[in-house]
Amino acid sequence: MAKFLLGLLAGIALVFLGMGLLAFLLLRFEGRPQTIADNSVLALRLQGNIPEKPPLELPAIFGPAGGGVTIANVWMALRKAAVDPRIKAIMLEPEDLSVGWGRLEELRADLEQFRKSGKPVFAYLRNPGTREYYVALAADRIYLGPAEPLMLKGLVAESLSFKNTLDKIGVSVEVEHAGKYKDFGDMFTRADMSPETREVLNSVLDDLYGNLVARIAAARKKTPEEVRDIIDRGPFTATQALQAGLVDELRFEDEVWTMISIPLGGAPKKVSIGAYAGVPAASVGLQGKSRIALVVGEGDIVRGDPSDTGSGEATLTSYGFDKVLSRVANDSGIKGAIVRIDSPGGEVTASDEIWRQMNLLSKKKPTVISMSDMAASGGYYMAMTGDPIVAYPGTLTGSIGVVYGKPNLHGLYQKLGVTKNSIERGKHAGIDSDYTPLLPEERAILRQGIDESYHDFVSKVAAARHRGFDDIEPLAQGRVWLGSQAVVRGLVDRLGGLDAAVDLVKKKAGIPAGQQVAVEMYPEPTSILDMLLRRSSTEDLLEARLASVFGGVPFHAWMKGGYLRLMPYWLDAR
Repeated sequence: MAKFLLGLLAGIALVFLGMGLLAFLLLRFEGRPQTIADNSVLALRLQGNIPEKPPLELPAIFGPAGGGVTIANVWMALRKAAVDPRIKAIMLEPEDLSVGWGRLEELRADLEQFRKSGKPVFAYLRNPGTREYYVALAADRIYLGPAEPLMLKGLVAESLSFKNTLDKIGVSVEVEHAGKYKDFGDMFTRADMSPETREVLNSVLDDLYGNLVARIAAARKKTPEEVRDIIDRGPFTATQALQAGLVDELRFEDEVWTMISIPLGGAPKKVSIGAYAGVPAASVGLQGKSRIALVVGEGDIVRGDPSDTGSGEATLTSYGFDKVLSRVANDSGIKGAIVRIDSPGGEVTASDEIWRQMNLLSKKKPTVISMSDMAASGGYYMAMTGDPIVAYPGTLTGSIGVVYGKPNLHGLYQKLGVTKNSIERGKHAGIDSDYTPLLPEERAILRQGIDESYHDFVSKVAAARHRGFDDIEPLAQGRVWLGSQAVVRGLVDRLGGLDAAVDLVKKKAGIPAGQQVAVEMYPEPTSILDMLLRRSSTEDLLEARLASVFGGVPFHAWMKGGYLRLMPYWLDAR
């Protein structure tokens, strides 16, 4: 027994010793200032998804910085680089981007703003598609590898359906919705594209394609007609892209770096965007005294767990996000707030809870809404505070509608030899059962709830936009609008990105236009310790795996049956 206790105490001591050593190392390496050499070039390598919310924060002990940058990181880094005398140019290297048209527009606009400093932007492209080329249009010169194809070929939007697959395995999905364009459930109930879906897709593609053509024409000094003709000849080999005037030179990457060293007066030092993001804004004179909160709400809207802190990456939980909003609202040092939304919506109750906290924030702080790739359905609903709304031309927004769905797995159970026997009290106790279809009377009851929720949604939009119910309802119907379409219909106030949002919140807060402000990100990045202390995230991992297959469907909400304010997931123009 004595040996057991001695071993136990020794084990506990080793654990505490290990934790103490880890803490010492983290503190030792954390907070070291970044050293930027003179004659540096900011290597802006943008790859994959560039999130809005800060990812897991790794201290320097685990390797060089730059593991995961955000849109706000890039925005702030380019503002700093424009006035930093050590940064002489930017080398833009986009590759395999998986961001939407809102974030693409932010990146492109930030680069164009940087160029106003008089410093050049060079772009080097590897196997570029339309997204990578769109961002590169902001550069002074575009370089392409001699053997790299340019996959510029127009835009396509595809509609994915599981109806025939579900039929084969004996599964059906019961769907009711308010709004003729609220077609989220169509992927489960139709094998073809509805006329309403086709109408919206054509409208969206027309605007996105028109914007793409206009940007190429302006950047490459061509007419829109010439650009349309060129795109119709795509995709291109590197030689064809050069002949079409889409790029400036065909070079290997090392050749490009050698070439740019001549105008820069010597071989430049490369500094990564991850490293440069750690440079304090105050060191280049951009840190103001007035604090502005940039609050990021990203992901599917769900209720979550009471222990949520709002720092999770997978979803936008009402429990966690409300805590973040409350912290900002009650911080007397914060002069204003920008709420940055990138969400397709989700659960009705969770959306309502966030809407409530958003309105409480609006009463305490000057607030501006900034929409990213999408702020639709529940993502649009939460923005209904009456505050100014800024969106990009390509932001997906609106989708003012409600959908209800539940799966009926009876046929699948039969194929598997599984039976369910139930004893009920209450006429409609089994309305959400996955073993029985909806009866006509049950469908009518659900219809009443959907219509009531839809009326509430439209009413909140009308109140926030200072319009009548009858003015808003024709714009609702579950229809998705682009930001460029929403602004002319009064659903958003102006087109723009983070710069426009900062200008607006400064005006609302009474901060002089020329005065610098300190923009602080909320929620803060998740540390390793936070991650270790979090409860098991098995459910989040499963959700992420399902999302990779089915396009982001919040299955834990859908499978239990419930009202959703959720935009269609068919929309991915590429």
